[in-house]
Amino acid sequence: MAVFKGSGVAIATPFYEDGSVNYEEFDRLIEFQIAEGTDAIIVCGTTGEAATMSEEEHMQVVKHCIDKVAHRIPVIAGTGSNCTMTAVNLSKEAESYGADALLCVTPYYNKATQEGLIAHFSAIADAVSIPIIMYNVPSRTGCNIQPATAAYLVEHKKNIVGIKDATGNLAAAAELMHICSDIDVYSGNDEEVVPLMSLGGVGVISVLANIAPRQTHEMCALALAGDFAGARKIQLDAVPLIKALFSEVNPIPVKQAITNLGFNAGPLRLPLTKISDEHAAQLQKAMDDFGIKKIS
Repeated sequence: MAVFKGSGVAIATPFYEDGSVNYEEFDRLIEFQIAEGTDAIIVCGTTGEAATMSEEEHMQVVKHCIDKVAHRIPVIAGTGSNCTMTAVNLSKEAESYGADALLCVTPYYNKATQEGLIAHFSAIADAVSIPIIMYNVPSRTGCNIQPATAAYLVEHKKNIVGIKDATGNLAAAAELMHICSDIDVYSGNDEEVVPLMSLGGVGVISVLANIAPRQTHEMCALALAGDFAGARKIQLDAVPLIKALFSEVNPIPVKQAITNLGFNAGPLRLPLTKISDEHAAQLQKAMDDFGIKKIS
């Protein structure tokens, strides 16, 4: 059974001006997501700025999210690292806190071989019992999980169950689903949700869902029900907004969008900096055009 089907939000982490985590606002974001129908929360991923958190802070945010959600929907903890031992330790800790599953990115910077990827993900899988979703995002990591490698891992490690595909390569995704019918494939790109689900994907791990959770959930629900005409309309209507959300590197625009929505997302941590005025104006227009209204 899939960890979740539908829309999983790659939730942003709000900060105070001094850079500390704003847990009160984080709770508001979590409650907003659950109320709006989001199917799962992915905490401490790229959008959550985990890369600039200490390991202790990272796990505090994971535990807080798990405790706040309290099993109402699945919580998937981002526990990936370019150091296998660090990924193992973070994964074990997240499991001890009650995470429903883990999202583990390919080792970045090291540029592991396919053999290295098998060893890396196998070490994590052997250390925990909860499900693991691999995260394949070569544009950020410089490392790509080949379809045969992903299929091998799913075949040989029972708790490696899925992959977040942010490659932009639908042909490779189709090949993976052809050779491995047991893998749950999630789109890692908001502009490709419906195309990937038409091939057999089960949902999305989404940036868009931070500000449009109801629409993202509905798009996935329609696709899961076989109503691809309805799902396609939402997907196409969202194109300008998705483009605006990626006008600068994620999560720069989405944190501005969350602020526009009426939450206190706070600043970004360096080396990320505030969105440009030009892109901020484009983002607000795209939100308005998509019908996103500020929360009172």
